[in-house]
Amino acid sequence: MSLSKRVSGIKPSPTLEIDAKARALKSQGIDIIGFGIGEPDFNTPDNIKETAIKAIRDGFTKYTAVSGIDELKDAIIEKFKKDNDLNYDRSEIIVSCGAKHSLYNIAQAIFNPGDEILIPAPYWVSYPDQVILNDATPVIVKTGNDFLLTPEGLKEKITPKTRAIILNSPSNPTGMAYDKKSLESIAEIAVRHKIYIISDEIYEKIIYDGFEHISIASLGKEIKAITLVANGVSKAYSMTGWRIGYTAGPKEIISAMSNIQSQSTSNPASVSQKAAIEALRGPQDSVKKMVEEFDRRRKYMVKRLNRMEGVSCIMPRGAFYAFPNVSSFYGKNFDGKVIKDSYDMAGYLLEEAKVAIVPGDPFGADEYIRLSYATSMENIEKGLNRIEESLRKLRSTTHGPA
Repeated sequence: MSLSKRVSGIKPSPTLEIDAKARALKSQGIDIIGFGIGEPDFNTPDNIKETAIKAIRDGFTKYTAVSGIDELKDAIIEKFKKDNDLNYDRSEIIVSCGAKHSLYNIAQAIFNPGDEILIPAPYWVSYPDQVILNDATPVIVKTGNDFLLTPEGLKEKITPKTRAIILNSPSNPTGMAYDKKSLESIAEIAVRHKIYIISDEIYEKIIYDGFEHISIASLGKEIKAITLVANGVSKAYSMTGWRIGYTAGPKEIISAMSNIQSQSTSNPASVSQKAAIEALRGPQDSVKKMVEEFDRRRKYMVKRLNRMEGVSCIMPRGAFYAFPNVSSFYGKNFDGKVIKDSYDMAGYLLEEAKVAIVPGDPFGADEYIRLSYATSMENIEKGLNRIEESLRKLRSTTHGPA
């Protein structure tokens, strides 16, 4: 049996793979602390759940318009106006089965064979694979010590084949985010070279220290005309399983995405759409409380990591991930096994510390590992204690094979 060429070039999501391994070990009765999965550990707010229950009882369980119901589109339009100072109409909005699906639909609609798509590293693991699945070529762009794309780094990678730039702010895995000045520089380059911006803003409400999220599409008519903004309700409202994402952009592209969706998934779940309306229009106090708790965990985790000898970790501006550099331990060995890279480090910590983390290599940064602080403070304290002890054991070993 032969598979398509595009499938042979991609790998399973490492975050989901790590989570599956952790779950399997837990099912065997092993006490595993999970820092792997990028999912809020809070329940979906009750007002959102009650809205969904009412939708079921009211019989709102049939097919809807492929691109989402008008009421949800209107709620999304209101959100963009209120939060981002962006004006869209219904023809410029499509609702999909999660933000990942939104991004895939964008790729389907605008990528062609031979196109080059610029992806700043570190990047979310799915970006390169989605590019490959749509017969385009991912071009990785290095960033500075702050993990942010610079105008110089961007200009170096632009060629006549460059079709789009993928921006993720705040970022998974680093938690870093772009300020207005940085976005203006990127926007100016994109407009000059007529390059699409794909702006993944799924973590926009999870920000700290008074940082202000700016959507690059809000910086003027010219940049808005070439920007596709992808967002959703999964992170801010702890609705990962509800699978509602949305895209705003030029109506010709949104129409094409709707046609694609009509032949692939059809509409997003009807009940989830009603729940998403309540999420966007209802009380927002649950978001504030969740972010306050994430902030407490963020400060504790980063402080603890930086106190560990041989570890350094930048303070994230948003999202719920810490991205420490652990490369000083590469070349160390334990029980005859050499720690060569982030995959080995992930395996070592799972085996020795009983802690699940995600290696940095699939994010384009092998010197690092990713830890999610979307788990209880108790788990964070216990997990970091285990990591610290396991790294102490590594530091006591010599370089090279045993």
